Amino acid sequence: GGLGSGFAENDKELRALAKKALHGAGNKVGDRQILIDQDLRGWKEVEYEVVRDAKNNCITVCNMENFDPLGIHTGDSIVVAPSQTLSNAEYFKLRSTAQKVVRHLGIIGECNIQYALDPHSERYCIIEVNARLSRSSALASKATGYPLAYVAAKIALGIDLVNIKNSITKTTTACFEPSLDYCVVKMPRWDLKKFNRVSNDLGSSMLSVGEVMSVGRNFEECIQKAVRMVNPNLDGLNARPVDYTADKAEIETNLKKATDERLFYVIAALDAGYTIDQVHALTKIDRWFLSKLQHISGLRKGMKTLGSLDKLSVNNFKTLKTYGFSDRQIAHEVASTELQVRNRRKSFGVVPFVKQIDTLAAEYPAQTNYLYMTYSGMEDDIPMDDHGVMVLGCGAYCIGSSVEFDWCAVSAVRTLRELDYKAIVVNYNPETVSTDYDESDRLYFEELSFERVLDIYDRENAHGVIVSVGGQIPNNLSMPLHKMGVRLLGTSAESIDKCEDRNKFSALLDKIGVDQPKWTEVTTTTAAEAFAREVQYPVLVRPSYVLSGAGMIVTSCEAELRDYLNSPNVATSKSICISKFILNAKEVEFDGVAKDGHILNYAISEHVENAGVHSGDATLVLPAQKLYVATIKQVKRIASAIARSLNITGPFNIQLMAKENEVKVIECNLRASRTFPFISKTFDLNFIALATRAMLGLAVKPVPIALIDIDYVAVKAPQFSFTRLHGADPTLGVEMASTGEVACFGTDMHEAFLK
Repeated sequence: GGLGSGFAENDKELRALAKKALHGAGNKVGDRQILIDQDLRGWKEVEYEVVRDAKNNCITVCNMENFDPLGIHTGDSIVVAPSQTLSNAEYFKLRSTAQKVVRHLGIIGECNIQYALDPHSERYCIIEVNARLSRSSALASKATGYPLAYVAAKIALGIDLVNIKNSITKTTTACFEPSLDYCVVKMPRWDLKKFNRVSNDLGSSMLSVGEVMSVGRNFEECIQKAVRMVNPNLDGLNARPVDYTADKAEIETNLKKATDERLFYVIAALDAGYTIDQVHALTKIDRWFLSKLQHISGLRKGMKTLGSLDKLSVNNFKTLKTYGFSDRQIAHEVASTELQVRNRRKSFGVVPFVKQIDTLAAEYPAQTNYLYMTYSGMEDDIPMDDHGVMVLGCGAYCIGSSVEFDWCAVSAVRTLRELDYKAIVVNYNPETVSTDYDESDRLYFEELSFERVLDIYDRENAHGVIVSVGGQIPNNLSMPLHKMGVRLLGTSAESIDKCEDRNKFSALLDKIGVDQPKWTEVTTTTAAEAFAREVQYPVLVRPSYVLSGAGMIVTSCEAELRDYLNSPNVATSKSICISKFILNAKEVEFDGVAKDGHILNYAISEHVENAGVHSGDATLVLPAQKLYVATIKQVKRIASAIARSLNITGPFNIQLMAKENEVKVIECNLRASRTFPFISKTFDLNFIALATRAMLGLAVKPVPIALIDIDYVAVKAPQFSFTRLHGADPTLGVEMASTGEVACFGTDMHEAFLK
């Protein structure tokens, strides 16, 4: 990930970088060597994935081109496959060189080669060679449908490429180079805004925590899809997010330096009248890419000129949808609603077509389950009306949503297939197991948006949709989908809304007699300050429908509270919940599976840290070791009361705080939590498999876990990445900051914790 690397403009910067590289965090004692290279920033960065077997058969599986010029770590770059701006001569020169290098080094298996290519000549340099499966290999596999890891394993066993069947076409061999009749864009996901005082400058050290992959028939469609995938709150490549200004100095400053927001400043510059050459001079981004962004800007301006929805013709709709404009994006520009745009579009017969990724651009007959949707087509590639069960995945990995939710989605899919249900996965994360095409009956590499999920549901005539195993993004879609008549399997959308809406949930707890910290819902700063004075500081302030504590804060005085309420992201909220924050309380988690309001199975874990540290940043102990028996009984009573009142069917999680034998509820999530894989592995019992059966309405018997008889203890500990985040405040709080986790087992808590 480029840890410890950087660019030096002078001797002073070189000395500082060298010291950091030689003695920085993570370096072993024996690491006393650094590599100094020529600075090639501004050149194009190109990658090739190559496979070679023991008989010297060698093919190029995929070539990829970075949207950003060299100087940004490839993990932080927007990547396009296949390359779009290389000439035929450049493409074949780099392809030939890649195969020569692989043969010269004697590599047998898979290899990734990264090039720097001078945009003003055909001069090139090899940046690095990775004779292994890499981050780019995973992307190449998902982009082409060519299973690189599978083929590399076969080659390692001595099997030649000509004898390995293409698992998608079933008729060709692995010796055929993939051919793409579509475009793929990989876009990184950053979570830098979660950290105080962190720099958002991008360079040779990787900062992103996840990525998305969009598939379409043109670059404009793909880049717009990718923007929405990375941030579901964005409609597409609109002019800029709301907190940006069109100030010329600000635009030019943010074009010159690479940041996680530069793409939006490029659009802002083009909207403001900058020419492609002017933007290229400031960013060094290839003019071809800039011309495509200018095309998007022009279409958006033209749509805005029309002014109203009834002026959009069928041809307008076809053009806008072909180039990746979403219904919500169109609605924003013509002062309408997403549903009104959808209805008008469908009345014109403008609907997306289902296309398959078959590795060979339809040169050979193939019937695959690896699918995407596009408006650039005439018919579907496969028969529809499959009556399967749709499972919505987790989307991009980010702080708060990682492989834990993908484990849940995959467990649900495998259970469905075991029960002879056809499983339809919708996800767009190339890093996940759920987006392996052989894990499900149908895989849609598509957006987890209201528009696209509804498109797939209608075309598939699906039996139902599971929204509770993919984290917060699918959960947020429950009510909009329910209102459109979509059958949600498991807990009802109304119950989900009662839990996600802080006001409704707090009112529910009051109704069923479950204790909670004093709270209120406020719409003005004056009301918030009055409540805080009444209950006395500190107070916890939070919005609804969030993951990983986004937007939450503990304030200790009136000035902090006022600053928070006046911040841009909060000032636009209609209301927020504010509650008394209890100091020195122990935090407890209850993870369970229920059917029709009756709990089938559960696990109670405790946090090592006191309440106030986000559960994703806390160290968990399972089974709980330091809770009073009376406290555990209270927790179970509270969980049963909540499950009954919400008529829960499926997975759920309740977070509570205990102090002086009093137990209060913090929140409840009517979905699988990030601790479900941990508790399932600890007890050797798949909680998601049990939940899936319950959501399907099958007869399920409770599976009691005799906690008292378990002779081991499991500990889950967080992993942080502060060493990569220059200037970040490492203090933990109610908003999650960890980027990973580990789990250990021991005969007692101390042994497990030490591991």
